[in-house]
Amino acid sequence: MADRAILVVGGAGYIGTHMVKALLAAGHRVVILDNLSTGHRNLVVGGEFICGDLSDPIVLNQLFSRYAIDAVMHFAAFSLVGESVRNPLAYYRNNLAGTLSLLEAMVRHKVLRFIFSSTAAVYGEPTTVPITEDQPCAPTNPYGATKMAVERLLQDCEVAYGLKFMSLRYFNAAGADPAGLMGERHQPESHLIPLVLKTALGELPHIQIFGTAYPTPDGTCVRDYVHVCDLARAHLLALNALLDGGASTVYNLGNSKGHSVREVIELSRNITGRAIPAVETGNRAGDPAVLVAASDKIRRALGWHPEYESLETIIRTAWHWHSREHDATGG
Repeated sequence: MADRAILVVGGAGYIGTHMVKALLAAGHRVVILDNLSTGHRNLVVGGEFICGDLSDPIVLNQLFSRYAIDAVMHFAAFSLVGESVRNPLAYYRNNLAGTLSLLEAMVRHKVLRFIFSSTAAVYGEPTTVPITEDQPCAPTNPYGATKMAVERLLQDCEVAYGLKFMSLRYFNAAGADPAGLMGERHQPESHLIPLVLKTALGELPHIQIFGTAYPTPDGTCVRDYVHVCDLARAHLLALNALLDGGASTVYNLGNSKGHSVREVIELSRNITGRAIPAVETGNRAGDPAVLVAASDKIRRALGWHPEYESLETIIRTAWHWHSREHDATGG
């Protein structure tokens, strides 16, 4: 279902830039709203770009008045767990209050289709693995709590205003555009795969392994890595479902396969041909031993399946991106 006007909030960020590319390839008209606090204008490959904040009602009213938006995709959250613990007010202001401002503008302008970038952090400590969508949500940090609050807000908006939404709970987004046009460029970087590859490039002296005595096969944490392009395809499927009149719902997005920290490091050594020094240190508070998604629901309902499923493929696309970034900046 092409040629719809889609607003991508946070479209200059890591996942947002990949989403913009996927939407344009699918034939949609794309409007991007991003304040560039963490996004990068030069990674946006097309569409109509507006530099502005989702909390600014004047910007939002002008945007919705100018463009006949059919649906909104929201990627503009702060997403660092540790930072959310140190500064919860910033996270509630941006992630919850900012989303509230966006939804108010949508309701005023009768734009009632919304796709929300949520997170596995809403589950907190899992009761069973793999994690299904019907598990209790008990977030253990402000980041997860703000995402959970928005999900509840969306349910209430559906009852009150007829808003239809899909909330996509990611596990570990990873990888990069295979063509090398975009990838992770976080400051500071907190994700494992980029940190490992930056160590391979000599930008970091070593990679830290936080905890080696977890109840896992090699003692390190196990996580579910899903390629960013597979996330973008899931959003396209969710968009089509909403535009076809589909019901509001929640989906997990993961590969349903777990890989340990040691596995990521060793495979990265093989791919890069670099030594990648590692330093073992103590556990981080609040790190569950295993986080793996059950993604059966979205596979059955929307026919989604990962195209970049293997960890090797995910790391290779990331290595291609980070190598180019390193060469372009002179290291």
